[in-house]
Amino acid sequence: MDDRFNITYITIDGYVEMHRYRYLYFVIMFTAYILIICSNSTIVCLIVIHKNLHEPMYMFIAALLLNSVLFSTNIYPKLLIDFLSEKQITTYPLCLFQAYVYYSLGASEFLLLAAMSYDRYVSICKPLQYPTIMTKTTVNVLLLLAWLVPACEIAVSLVLNSKIKLCTFTLKGIFCNNSLFSLQCASLAAVSIYGVFMLVNIELLPMLFILYSYIRILLISYRSCKTVRRKAAQTCLPHLLVLTGFSCFVTFDAVVVRLESELPKIARLIVLFLIILFHPLLNPIIYGLKMKEIYKHLKKLLLQVKSH
Repeated sequence: MDDRFNITYITIDGYVEMHRYRYLYFVIMFTAYILIICSNSTIVCLIVIHKNLHEPMYMFIAALLLNSVLFSTNIYPKLLIDFLSEKQITTYPLCLFQAYVYYSLGASEFLLLAAMSYDRYVSICKPLQYPTIMTKTTVNVLLLLAWLVPACEIAVSLVLNSKIKLCTFTLKGIFCNNSLFSLQCASLAAVSIYGVFMLVNIELLPMLFILYSYIRILLISYRSCKTVRRKAAQTCLPHLLVLTGFSCFVTFDAVVVRLESELPKIARLIVLFLIILFHPLLNPIIYGLKMKEIYKHLKKLLLQVKSH
């Protein structure tokens, strides 16, 4: 704590032998960040450019991939600065802000996946009503809510936590997440209750809705002809893969925070790296290879690049 300027500094202490491996860390994470930006942005650009991809399903995919870019940009630049710095520190307000953006975008991903499951449900289970239900206005409202609801709800949590005094100033992590709250002297009952409310509202309910939608889709597909089953498999499988991957990410995040004192430092570091690498890299691969229309445009683009 710097009393002259009343700024609270937090030491980031999640790395293993930073003095030996700082350049290796930098190269790996810089390469990963470039891959995340390029792969996600390429598919978003393809969806924007090609008119046959201007459908609700592809709009939601573009939003999901844009969310991955924002999620990574919240974390990677600070990591890269830390790798090249003698001391890995941050201020408490910046740490709170990073945690806010991290969880806000994470919750937005759940809501975007819920919106995608609703789109697939209407498309497969109510095909004749699809054009009237999934209008441009509906899509825009769902996208707005997916980003706005978590941002507002987590902002309240941010304000509540910012008022709690810190007793320790060493963060057992490489970026600011729930581990930040282990630095606090005590947890307020209001903060804990509101945390449960947020967990139910922006994670559990969307997850239950997603599961319900896909169960309905599977039941209707099973009773329908081969064409409907093929359509369901082609469009729903990528979403289910992304949902599974993202659920693993959320589980990892919770496990690391709960077991951070029991996990060896190297194991904690590996899990944290997986959290920030896994789904931002996996999403564009799944949608680029598994979505037929996107894959066609991507293949054409790669052939053009190769010919030049």
